[in-house]
Amino acid sequence: MNRREFAQMLTAGAGSLGLAGPEGIALAENEPPVRPSGAASIANPVTVDDFRRNAHAMLPEATYDYIADGSGDGHTLRANVDDLQRVNVLPPLLRGVAEPDLSTTVLGTKISLPIMLAPVAGLRMFHPDGALATARAAHVMGTLQGVSSSAFHSVEEVAAAAAGPKWFQMYMPQDRRVARRLVERVETAGYEAIILTVDQGEWKDNDRRNNFSVPRATLIKHLRDIGFDVSDNWSDDELQQFNAQEWDLAMTWDVFAWLRSVTKLPLIIKGVLRPDDARTAVELGLDGIVVSNHGGRRLDGMPSTIKMLPGVVGAVNGRCEVYMDSGIRRGTDVLKALALGAKAVLIGRAYAWGLAANGEQGVKGVLELLRDETANAMASCGCAGVTDINREFLTDL
Repeated sequence: MNRREFAQMLTAGAGSLGLAGPEGIALAENEPPVRPSGAASIANPVTVDDFRRNAHAMLPEATYDYIADGSGDGHTLRANVDDLQRVNVLPPLLRGVAEPDLSTTVLGTKISLPIMLAPVAGLRMFHPDGALATARAAHVMGTLQGVSSSAFHSVEEVAAAAAGPKWFQMYMPQDRRVARRLVERVETAGYEAIILTVDQGEWKDNDRRNNFSVPRATLIKHLRDIGFDVSDNWSDDELQQFNAQEWDLAMTWDVFAWLRSVTKLPLIIKGVLRPDDARTAVELGLDGIVVSNHGGRRLDGMPSTIKMLPGVVGAVNGRCEVYMDSGIRRGTDVLKALALGAKAVLIGRAYAWGLAANGEQGVKGVLELLRDETANAMASCGCAGVTDINREFLTDL
C-alpha cells in the first residue's frame, strides 16, 4: 500500500470508527471530512517542529489533529512546552567535555541515549507500518520502545519487527482471563516490562468536530489483537457496545496486586503527577513511575510534567526509577528533565510526527536530532555522562 492509498483508507466512508476514552474505541456516526491540510513540507527538517509541519502536509487534517491537539482548550498541552522553556540552563565554563556519553540504563537495560519512545495509540493510522517502523527505528538507535496496546499491530507483530528492548503498555480488559492471556503473550514475545496507564478520560474538541475515525476493519483487528472474540458479522452498534463494555475504566490500586499475581515482569505506572500517588506506587513495590499528563491529551488544566517532576522525585527518594514525558521538543528539554531527577524521558508526539512524515526514517531522524541536541547541551554544561547532569545547571526553577 502506497501513501496515497493509505490516506484514502484513513478517510474511508461507511463502517469507520473513532478513538475515544482511554484509547478505547467507539464507532463514529459519520465519515471524517477529507480536508487536505495545505501545509508546506520542509525538505531538510532540522527541528521537531519541522517534522510536525511535514506530518501536517502528509496527513488528512482529522488524523493530524488527533496527533497534535490537546484536551479542552489546550492549556496543559501548551504548559508542557512553555514551562520547559521557562527553566533556564546556566552552564559552567571550561569543563573540558567534547564528546559526552549519552548511554544510560532503565530497569537494568542499557540504552544508547536517555530518550525512549512512549507508547502512542493509533500508530498505524499515521503510517501503514506504524509500530513496526517505530520498532525498527528504535532498534537502529539503540533505545527502548513503549508499545501501546492500541497501536493497531499485535504484541507479536511488533516484537517480530525488530530486536531491542520493549515495554508493553496495557489498558485493562474487564475480563481478567483476557488480560491474563495478554500478559502471558507479552512475556512470551520478550517484552521487558508492563506499563499500566491508570488515569482515564480524553476530551478533544477537534476529534469530535472531525468525527475522527479509522476503518471498521481496524477496530476488529485491534480487538482480536487484544484477545477478544469478535465476529465479522456484528453490526456497528454491536461492535460499539462490545467495545464500550470490555475495558476496565474504574480501576483501583488493587490492579497492581492482580498484575503481580500473574507476572514477574517489572511494573511501571504511567500518569503520576502527585507526590502522594508516587509514594503509594513505591509502597506497592512498583518498579517505575512515568510523570505524565499524556501530553495534555487527557484532562485540560492539569499542571505541566516538568513542574511536578521534582515533587515526585522527592517523594520517591530513590526507591524506584522515575521517567518523564510530555512537552519534550529539544535536547535542552531532555537535559532539564534529567537535571530534575528523571532517569530518562519518553517522547510521543515528536516521533509520531516523524513517523507520519517519513516512516522509519522519520522516527530515526527525530531520535538523531534529539540525541545530537542533548549531546550539545551536555557538552556545553561539561557533562561527560548523563550521571553528571544535576540541578547545578538550572536556574529560574
